[in-house]
Amino acid sequence: MKIERRTLLMIALVSTLILAGSNSGQEIRRPVGIEVDVSKTSGPLPRIWSYFGYDEPNFTYSANGKKLLKELAESSPVPAYLRTHNLLTSGDGTGSLKWGSTNVYTEDAQGRPSYDWIIVDRIFDAYQAAGTRPLVEIGFMPEALTTGPPPYRHNFPKDFATGWSYPPKDYAKWAELVFQFAKHLRERYGDAAVKTWLWEVWNEPDIFYWHGTPEEYFKLYDLSADAVRRAVPGASVGGPDSTGPGNDRAANFLRAFLDHCAYGMNYATGKTGAPLDFISFHPKGSPEWVDGHIRMGLAQQLKAIDAGFKVVASFPEWRNTPIILGENDPEGCAACSAKARPQNGYRNGSLYGAYTVVVLNSALSLAKEDGVNLRGAVTWAFQFDGQPYFEGLRELATNGIDKPVLNAFRMLGLVGQTRLPVTGSAAIPAKEIEAKGVRGQPDLDAMAARKENEVEVLVVNYHDDDVPTDDAVVELTVKGLPATAGRVSVQQYRVDATHSNSFTLWKQMGEPQEPTIEQYKRLEMAGRLESAGPPEWVRVTDGAVHRRFSMPREGLSLFRFQWDQN
Repeated sequence: MKIERRTLLMIALVSTLILAGSNSGQEIRRPVGIEVDVSKTSGPLPRIWSYFGYDEPNFTYSANGKKLLKELAESSPVPAYLRTHNLLTSGDGTGSLKWGSTNVYTEDAQGRPSYDWIIVDRIFDAYQAAGTRPLVEIGFMPEALTTGPPPYRHNFPKDFATGWSYPPKDYAKWAELVFQFAKHLRERYGDAAVKTWLWEVWNEPDIFYWHGTPEEYFKLYDLSADAVRRAVPGASVGGPDSTGPGNDRAANFLRAFLDHCAYGMNYATGKTGAPLDFISFHPKGSPEWVDGHIRMGLAQQLKAIDAGFKVVASFPEWRNTPIILGENDPEGCAACSAKARPQNGYRNGSLYGAYTVVVLNSALSLAKEDGVNLRGAVTWAFQFDGQPYFEGLRELATNGIDKPVLNAFRMLGLVGQTRLPVTGSAAIPAKEIEAKGVRGQPDLDAMAARKENEVEVLVVNYHDDDVPTDDAVVELTVKGLPATAGRVSVQQYRVDATHSNSFTLWKQMGEPQEPTIEQYKRLEMAGRLESAGPPEWVRVTDGAVHRRFSMPREGLSLFRFQWDQN
């Protein structure tokens, strides 16, 4: 009896340990197979990731802002789009967390408008010089026009939704401001440039960013869209950039807006309907700090994406209209640091990039399943001036040092535009991630594409729980290569804790807040996309090549297979 009891206790203990381990992710003990078939295609691969955004427009034209804009342009084979808040906000042009201003609109004592484009020009000049394009967000309310009470400027994180977030005193003056704004941009940058831009009205009008009713927002949208189209005929205008429709409130607002644009009375023209060239909303995830580690909330973000797609698909008028996920992020506060919210520590290391690749890949799968047209996904991250190094803010670079997530976008920029089918023994379908997250075994999947004489395979090893674990072993097969490809050059790039990771080096340096010139140069180098070694020529056998490699958790590996045209 004692032996049986001891045996039962041991079984219970082992079972408890297994269950405890499953909460932080099961390791994959066997090699993971991933297969790419070059002889088939899965259609075009849209560059949905070439969109970025941020709250603070005045950080655009600082030295580090211009540096990052140039890097974003260089990392993408198509123009990168930039969206920023506060383009019409009143103030002296000094940026701070979640604040910026241009002071474009003031009034004299008699209420006569005056327009000043000096700061706006600095912002848009920086975009033009870098070769990027604006996704012009029309907002927020100038102090001279707001119906809101004082104070006008917020003091983040306290009293955030202040006077800038209210409807205008005079909608006619607002419409004229938008017309003059768009007209000035057209005159300064020319028809050819401005007609490639995107224009949208306000931000998240379904919550505290808009202290008006939905109907008042529809009025603001109609008048703004009409003003832009009068100044820039043929301009692409969209909205409503509402919050993620993973809940009834947000879904109902998006549905009401689409209904207004299809069937409502237009406040500018008196006719039925409003122009809507793209539809935008903001899906967000929900990371947590659990048992001393970060646990990402990817499922919540995918649920919001899927719900939004289904709302759009329910309107025959809008089913084929391009969708832009106007803010597509792991959580909702870019300016909230990891010091205040430890779950935001994902932003400094490779986890951010791995998460982003899984979300983008899943969003493409959901769009195909829901039958909608996904054009873009805005990563709401740029850079913050005057903040400590690696503060855990949601940003692509810190004080001019590129973070690992930027290298994830560099990898995506190297991927071709013709998608290839991928099968994997440990890949988790998007619908399953939406339902359960990635809480059991990790999601070990890939995105593959091709160009002329080249195939790219981007492999990701992702889990919601950021805990130490052994590397996975991956056996990658690329088959269906053309008969003319007798051998291929294979180049591997990595983003993980030991590659393309300035944060790891910064910690090894002792976390300096005033790095020396030599330290800064080393950090800059560590922030670049790193190859795992020199290119290697590999013989093609029966139209296929094989690679076996280790894959760290929360890591990315990009393989480029190139061959000569014989």
